[in-house]
Order: sequence, then C-alpha cells, then structure tokens
Amino acid sequence: MNRKILTLCCFAMVASQLAWAAPSNKWRLEFSGGADSDGVITLMLTPVGGTSVSYRTEISEGRRENGVAKDVVTSLQAQLPEDAYKVERDDGEDVLIKKRRGAADFDVLIEQNTVKGVRINLDRE
Repeated sequence: MNRKILTLCCFAMVASQLAWAAPSNKWRLEFSGGADSDGVITLMLTPVGGTSVSYRTEISEGRRENGVAKDVVTSLQAQLPEDAYKVERDDGEDVLIKKRRGAADFDVLIEQNTVKGVRINLDRE
C-alpha cells in the first residue's frame, strides 16, 4: 500500500510541475562554477504545438563558467534551427535563447547535466 501512495505522490508532483510550465519567447541560463569533470549538458526545447527536441553539449574539465556558457552557445548555434531561435551570451556566464519573429514560444528543460561543479539556473524572461 505504501508503494502505491508513494507512486501517486510522485505522479502528483510531476503533474503539478508540468501544470506550472509556461512557454516563453526568451530564456536565460545562468551558469556558475567551473567544470570539475568532463561531462554533458543536454537541454530539451519544446515549442508550443511542436515536438520536444534535445540538444547536447560536451564540456571539458577545467572550463570556467564563462567557457561553459560559450561552449553551450556555440553548440546550440550549430544545432538549433536558425529560422526559429537566436542564441547569445550575456554577461559572460549567461546564455540567452530567444525565439525569432514568427516562431512559437517554447519551454526549456535541463534534461541532463553530468558536469561536476557546474550549476545551471534557468529563468523565463
């Protein structure tokens, strides 16, 4: 019986987080801390009415927060559709992902971060 209650509680928590998700036209990713290991940062973007797509960036050990942000920008610029998104750095350690005119608002999810020491704060703008 306890297992069923735990499962229902977990489902309720996930459902409540999905209910709070609100697409935006611009997202800010704030990176802090340096890379204490090699790893991968995977972001999932979901345009309103579209399909979720994951974008992977490999990060090398020793990269500082500005370098990590730069690697993510370079990676996303190479992977994202140019007609839908613009990606740039702000203040060195921040990454802005913006929709282009005519594109749909979108959600961003940090799907994976295996880089030890790197923290990512995601803000809707």
